[in-house]
Amino acid sequence: MEFLIILLALVVVCGFVVVPALRRRRAGEDALRGAGPAVDPAGAYGFAPPERLDVRLPGPDPELLTAVEEARRTQDWKPAADLLARTDATTAAELRWQRVQTLAGAAAAELAEAPGTGGMWLRHWRVVAPKDPGGAAVQAEFLVQQAMRDPSSQDYRMILEEARSVRAEAALLAPGDPVPAIVELGVARGLGASEAEFQSLWETVTARAPHHMGAHLSALRYWSAKWHGSRERAESFARAAAASAPQGSLLPALPLFAVFDHLPDVQLVRSLFQSAVIRDAVEAAQYAVNHAPEDHPVLPHVRHLLAWFLVRADRHGEALEQFRKIDGHIGALPWTYEQDPVAAYAAYRAIAVAGFEAGRHSA
Repeated sequence: MEFLIILLALVVVCGFVVVPALRRRRAGEDALRGAGPAVDPAGAYGFAPPERLDVRLPGPDPELLTAVEEARRTQDWKPAADLLARTDATTAAELRWQRVQTLAGAAAAELAEAPGTGGMWLRHWRVVAPKDPGGAAVQAEFLVQQAMRDPSSQDYRMILEEARSVRAEAALLAPGDPVPAIVELGVARGLGASEAEFQSLWETVTARAPHHMGAHLSALRYWSAKWHGSRERAESFARAAAASAPQGSLLPALPLFAVFDHLPDVQLVRSLFQSAVIRDAVEAAQYAVNHAPEDHPVLPHVRHLLAWFLVRADRHGEALEQFRKIDGHIGALPWTYEQDPVAAYAAYRAIAVAGFEAGRHSA
């Protein structure tokens, strides 16, 4: 009797888990093949082949890439320092934050590749030009990223405390720059600041840059259940920011990032991506990208996440519109969460093409 019960349980498990999983796998394979002739996304659609996909940035910034490559190749920090000096904290606050993040990430990646010697150009920058606010901001963000690479490290809190100290130095060197305050959001999140402490810091950020998309994305991580608080608090924060957004802002897309933060790890229900919550967040993000300036530094970030959601919702034609805008650069969510960002991006892009072609042929 016991054996029969176990056998029945196995049949039920297979019926509810294994069979649907196999169907999903077959459905994915069918989507990649498409209903019509086979399509090579890198050929017929003019997309970049996988080996030419750049994981360093979400979108093009030739000056920044030149500075990053020069620092890596020759350990010369001066092009990076000059670039940040020309990126005004008032008129280009979003761009300045993105460039600080990228330079810090480049130094952190080099150090991970070569412990002890990697990213030496950043240390030289700080020693030779200790009063350069750009160098201080990059070092502070570098320390935050370094700590977040291994939160279990015994040096975790010490690194974040050092980041806080360097961030304070950067703030003194450039009193009107919102970047040091945004860096502090990451420090506060890492050190588990209370809601009252974080809210006070957030008021400092918004006093300097009330509609800064990068700052809102950083704050959202704190309110996300993955880090602190609850799903409801994160979504409330995102909706309030979206509701107060001025014309041309990307803040209406913030709820889509909140939804992404709280997706279940196992997504067995296909209709999840056709739900009202996700549909509303997707449409708000589409509105944001359609009304934001084309040169907005954070626009590629939104397009990448929007393309991912549109593919999951089987809205392949709309997804293709986004892939055409972002193709070539993939240094953004959700690809950077994957073990192989290039493979993940290429697979979703191929599904969008195959789904679009299937729809055309069936029509």
